[in-house]
Amino acid sequence: MSPLSIARHHFPPAIIQHAIWLYLRFTLSYRDVEELLAERGIEVSYETVRRWVVKFGPAIAGNLRRLRPKPSPRWHLDEMVLSVSGKLMYLWRAVDDEGEVLEVLVQRRRDKAAALKLMRKLLKKYGFAPTQVTTDKLRSCGGAFRQLGLTAHHERGRRTNNRTEVSHQPVRRRERKMQRFKSPGSAQRFVSVHAAVYNTFNLQRHLVSRRTLRNFRAQAVAHWRAATAAA
Repeated sequence: MSPLSIARHHFPPAIIQHAIWLYLRFTLSYRDVEELLAERGIEVSYETVRRWVVKFGPAIAGNLRRLRPKPSPRWHLDEMVLSVSGKLMYLWRAVDDEGEVLEVLVQRRRDKAAALKLMRKLLKKYGFAPTQVTTDKLRSCGGAFRQLGLTAHHERGRRTNNRTEVSHQPVRRRERKMQRFKSPGSAQRFVSVHAAVYNTFNLQRHLVSRRTLRNFRAQAVAHWRAATAAA
């Protein structure tokens, strides 16, 4: 766990941590966060909030990932279209069968090379091969799996891949709120950080009792505090 180096900042760590949490946890703009802080008597410009997110977001995401348990070996892969600076790009996403976001990757193409890049990152990141992979009917995925020599059962079908389709929805909401992404690099940085925060606070509240939800929520908050601890 790498503590955040917040020393020598004008604002105390608690305010910086809370501002970053508001932006990454909810569908808010930087100006929305500025207004929420101002209501509490904290005068922070939206540009300052943006700099905090850019500076500390990747480190927080890395800390949150270290606190996550090992994912399921049943993976779902899919891609969605993004408009970045007026150009069409693809956001490739891999989740497990419990909705844990394993990897997100912004790429220019929807082909075998893009599928290979995503799978290689997944295999290197987690150190094990899946037992089952579910995709849509894109043939590029099958070709990538054969090239990598994966022996996992490959299931194809649009409805069978609903787990990934649902996982795209939070990014769609943020894309509209941000009035689309400005560059491939900024899009990749945001979706990577957002995925880590989403995994931490995605509590599947419709599947658990109220008591269990409180326990999960307390654990998520504890992980967030550990990941954002200042040096």
